[in-house]
Amino acid sequence: MNQIKRTAFITGAAQGIGRRTAELLLDRGWTVGVYDISDDVAWAEGRPGAVTGHLDVRDAEEWREALKSFAEVAGGIDVLVNNAGVLYGGPFEDAGTDVDERIIDVNVKGVALGAKLGLPHLKKSRGQMINLASASAIYGTPDMAMYSASKFAVRGLTEALDYEWRPHGIRVAAVWPLYADTGMLDGVATTGTSRLGIRLTADDVAKGVIDCIDVGYEDGERRTPRSPAKVHFPVGLQAKVLFATSHMSPAFLTRFVNGKLTTKRKIGF
Repeated sequence: MNQIKRTAFITGAAQGIGRRTAELLLDRGWTVGVYDISDDVAWAEGRPGAVTGHLDVRDAEEWREALKSFAEVAGGIDVLVNNAGVLYGGPFEDAGTDVDERIIDVNVKGVALGAKLGLPHLKKSRGQMINLASASAIYGTPDMAMYSASKFAVRGLTEALDYEWRPHGIRVAAVWPLYADTGMLDGVATTGTSRLGIRLTADDVAKGVIDCIDVGYEDGERRTPRSPAKVHFPVGLQAKVLFATSHMSPAFLTRFVNGKLTTKRKIGF
């Protein structure tokens, strides 16, 4: 069988989870689009298989051009990873509306644009879209209200498109880390980070992304993905336990446990 090169396009790949995911795929011989609003994608320049570029995920035209140029170089897009994201920690009332708008623009609009404009490429490859969600989408997280809301949106979009895109042979998945030690949490200290700790690394989450990839080839032909029953992929023991119990416990208990873990405010049933 001839070895066929697999391809992935990753947003927010200058550092943290995006960079580590790109590094792991490059190590496995993939062609990887390393895109970011930052110029720090220079780390990948010269690496075999790496294609670097600028992308502001809030801009539809930049998305369209970046996807087109990468697909032309790589020969298509098998996996699209919507990784770019921003957050702030602190009471909702303390942040300006500009901060809230940026979170929605990057974390929600950016993912939606990636899905919309990436679809034609994924139709051709019968590929996969992977969205970075968060354990904060299990239940609304105090002191990360807008970030949590944005990840609920990512969860909803992932679940909806998982159904909509099945006729195209496209898999849609979401990766669910809890707190990870990346630049996004620099300077962030909440009750949740204190009580639960920041136990995951960028490498842990990147490996979670790799583990849920379900596209490939058999005998030189693109194969149909496995059963699409599993859509959400929690990363780390804490996220796995929280995610699993949220589906088994009554809503009031999920609320109570979440409150005990993430806030010092009085929580009752």
